[in-house]
Amino acid sequence: MEGLVAKKCVPCEGGVQPFNKDQIQEYLAQLSSAWEVKDDSKITKRFKFHNFKQAMVFVNKIADLAEQEGHHPDIRIFGYKNVEVELSTHSIGGLSENDFILASKIELMH
Repeated sequence: MEGLVAKKCVPCEGGVQPFNKDQIQEYLAQLSSAWEVKDDSKITKRFKFHNFKQAMVFVNKIADLAEQEGHHPDIRIFGYKNVEVELSTHSIGGLSENDFILASKIELMH
């Protein structure tokens, strides 16, 4: 994961192919095992906190990171103390290195 954390997301305006299954598995191996692949086009992970305030602090940290990286996840808060993060590169309709870079940085914040 150290390699991904050291990288910065690069703008993606489309025109490139999303990762294939082999690429997804290669990059997924660099993250914790808790990230799941959905439809070969998204990765998701759920984070649990002790209370709502901690969950919201985490969401705000993700928002700040996403702005710095220029790559934005979908975030869902449920059960008042659970946060689900979903990453995909919308402009290509699938996964790119940016998704795994951001995921690695999110892992460090939890």
